[in-house]
Amino acid sequence: MEERNTYKIYEGGNIGEVQIADDVVASIAGLAATEVKGVISLAGGVTAELISKLGMKKLSKGVKVVVEESNVTVSVAINVEFGSNIPEVSAKVQEKVKTTVENMTGLSVIGVNVKVLGIGEE
Repeated sequence: MEERNTYKIYEGGNIGEVQIADDVVASIAGLAATEVKGVISLAGGVTAELISKLGMKKLSKGVKVVVEESNVTVSVAINVEFGSNIPEVSAKVQEKVKTTVENMTGLSVIGVNVKVLGIGEE
């Protein structure tokens, strides 16, 4: 079995606990970023359409997460559609990633760093 970093996000007393792998957090962040208008792909050309065909494993490409206790910092590399307002798209990516990761995992997102690697046509 592959070794993965996991983090306890819930302990249900006698029932058990819930752990989440860091690549799952990265996948959630990547999917959230690709849903923002103006983002054409993650680094490496990963698009929302490609994600649906290949599955979640490929989604973490272009996304790095650092989890410390219950806090997470996300770094995401994106390609932006030509003609888009880059600061506006980046701000929307930051908000979408923060909200989605927090809602789905219960972790507190303390930072979302966005790196724009390129521009192109959708």
